Amino acid sequence: MANLAVQKFNRVAVTAFIVCAAAGAIVSALTNRQWPAIAAVLVGLYLLFAIKIVQQWEKGVKLRLGRFVGLRGPGMFMIVPVLETLGLYVDQRVRVTSVTAESTLTRDTVPVDVNAIVFWLVWNAEKAVLEVESYLEAITMSAQSALRESIGRHELAQMITDREALGRELQKILDEKTTPWGITVQSVEIRDVKIPQALEDAMSRQAQAERERQARIILGQAETEISNSFVQAASAYHDNPMALHLRAMNMLYEAIKEKGSMVIVPSSAVETMGLGGSLATAAIAKQS
Repeated sequence: MANLAVQKFNRVAVTAFIVCAAAGAIVSALTNRQWPAIAAVLVGLYLLFAIKIVQQWEKGVKLRLGRFVGLRGPGMFMIVPVLETLGLYVDQRVRVTSVTAESTLTRDTVPVDVNAIVFWLVWNAEKAVLEVESYLEAITMSAQSALRESIGRHELAQMITDREALGRELQKILDEKTTPWGITVQSVEIRDVKIPQALEDAMSRQAQAERERQARIILGQAETEISNSFVQAASAYHDNPMALHLRAMNMLYEAIKEKGSMVIVPSSAVETMGLGGSLATAAIAKQS
């Protein structure tokens, strides 16, 4: 962010002023003259306004009589008071800007609210200061405009399922626009896509109906497989009556093996399968 260089004195400049003033006072006291103190104060004032310090992550814009003469920093440097000024401090760290597009229509005419964050940095402080009045405001407005434009080119389903593609498209659009300003957009992330509550309820009901449809399809497929298995089993039993009898005996055994169970079997079925002796034997074994 570009901050106006409000006149503020750093510790080094203040220390230099105090040392000069103290030295002038001592010399004046020893010589019993006033001009050493006045000269020392003037030198201290010069150093107070001349010594500047810029932080590691900043660049200072140096102006001489209103004309740009270069960037200074990071670290300590000196300017010529009155003739030179430090106009702006440009922060060159990665910055984060949040943008919002409210009630914007998608390609399929659905109003959505989209929140996104833009990661950007100033790579050329000179262009950022000279080419645009307020690059922070410019990138915020550009990001908001690009977000609305990109929403209008995508359908709702694409925005919900493929946010990364939307972010990459926004990053490309913004980077092309901000590069002449000495700013690069590193990435754009879509944080949230909000749709009207009524549409959200309708989509929820649609998803539930789709799940029920899939469940019924799966159940129908299972019934078909079971019926096919029954057909194959019936065909096998038709050609082999003994296997059918063994299966019936196994079913009766499974039914009566638990205590307290009762199974009523028609006499015709007992005679047909020859189960009289088998059932009597099972009953005797169970009583014993």
